[in-house]
Amino acid sequence: MSLRLLLPENGVTDLLTSWPDEPRVYQRGKTALDEVASAEVIRGYVFRGCVPADEIAVVKAPNPSLNQKAFTTNGRADRAKLARLYESGHTIRLGNLQRVIPAMAQVSRDIQQETGCSNYVHTFLTPPANQGLRHHWDQQMAVIVQIAGMKRWQLWEPPVEAPMREHNESWRVWRDDYIPTWEATGPDVEVDLQSGQSLLLPRGWVHNPHVVTDEDSIHLTFAIRERTPMWLVEKLVADAIEDPEFRRIILPGDITGGALVERLRAARQALRRHLDSLDVDDLVPAVRQMALTEREYSS
Repeated sequence: MSLRLLLPENGVTDLLTSWPDEPRVYQRGKTALDEVASAEVIRGYVFRGCVPADEIAVVKAPNPSLNQKAFTTNGRADRAKLARLYESGHTIRLGNLQRVIPAMAQVSRDIQQETGCSNYVHTFLTPPANQGLRHHWDQQMAVIVQIAGMKRWQLWEPPVEAPMREHNESWRVWRDDYIPTWEATGPDVEVDLQSGQSLLLPRGWVHNPHVVTDEDSIHLTFAIRERTPMWLVEKLVADAIEDPEFRRIILPGDITGGALVERLRAARQALRRHLDSLDVDDLVPAVRQMALTEREYSS
């Protein structure tokens, strides 16, 4: 299983060779993904209470996500409560299917082997003529795979450059005038994503997805955590801790007093020596292995 479950051959090529920075829609066709993550399978996980409560979010625009108590009993997902909330127009998101469904864990691992990027899989169930999340942007490439029904995606060009985790995330830099401005101008791109289609949604693109038909919608979001130069920098400095110079105590008075500037200069100089001492060629195998095996990310 691989990216070819999510995208046709030209879509896989686009992703691996050019990493598009604009949205693209592909006719996916039917693959093995339709068996392991069919509408019936996804509904079963939701409405039989088979997903840990911590991986569930329930939301109906324009309101924030509900407290877990709204859909749990004794700390566990309550399928009857989830069903009632869904019938009342709430979107149900099941997070991290790669931790819940064995077949999805295999898909996630295969994608990481192909791209060198860790990833996760969420699924969203939205009732007819309703909306869960409103306008926001994400900090990684997403492959949206429509499983059932149709969802309309209103998209705007990124308002910030190259967002990353803990940097330019939408909730961190949000402005109250964003949504009125976007709604006044209208979307830069609008996609009615049909069952059997996939959407490449690059990081930073604002999206406002909602259901406009009398059918419910189910889609999978494969979020691919892009590697960046910052990730490489983290690997370059990771072994600095082995040098006692980086483990020495800095006195409180040096931090609060005038000596801090000298401490910063000394640390910078030590870092330069550390980086200059590295044999980059020797690091390549280890860094490549980390890219293929790290499940989470720090940047």
